[in-house]
Amino acid sequence: MVQEAKVEAGVPQGGGWFVVNARDSRWLYNELGSYCPFEGGDEARFPQLGINLNVLPPGKPMTMYHGEAAAEAFLVLKGECVLIVEGKERALRTWDFFYCPPWTEHAIVGAGDGPSIVLAVGVRGEKGIRYPANDVAVKHAAGVERDTEAPQEAYAAFSVPKEGPAPEL
Repeated sequence: MVQEAKVEAGVPQGGGWFVVNARDSRWLYNELGSYCPFEGGDEARFPQLGINLNVLPPGKPMTMYHGEAAAEAFLVLKGECVLIVEGKERALRTWDFFYCPPWTEHAIVGAGDGPSIVLAVGVRGEKGIRYPANDVAVKHAAGVERDTEAPQEAYAAFSVPKEGPAPEL
């Protein structure tokens, strides 16, 4: 039998099943916007699945343009975004779903008149990421100037996310 995980301040404190409302969960903020990872620390990290909820202001990227060894999927729950995929732009709107096989180069940028909400899900356990220089991504402030495999280099211009309350939407 799988035990229920203890949840404190919206954050699971260990392994096991749990229910938490995203509004009550932990939210992290920096210049890119805000996101809710649903996980706790290392002991409450999901071993096979990464999932988070992202609130993107217009013009702000969710991530830096990258490709990685694991599959990912994204669902726009509200608003408009620009998807940069394999060096091309594509408009996304509410209910658009983007499946991203391993090593597909991509980034999502908020667009439109207000914030967008994007649900992101990814497979865990695969190692490898690269941030290729790409003019389209750089144009949207979502790209690096030179290729790198170091996340700390790709995100060097941004502050470490800090905790805060759920965004008012």
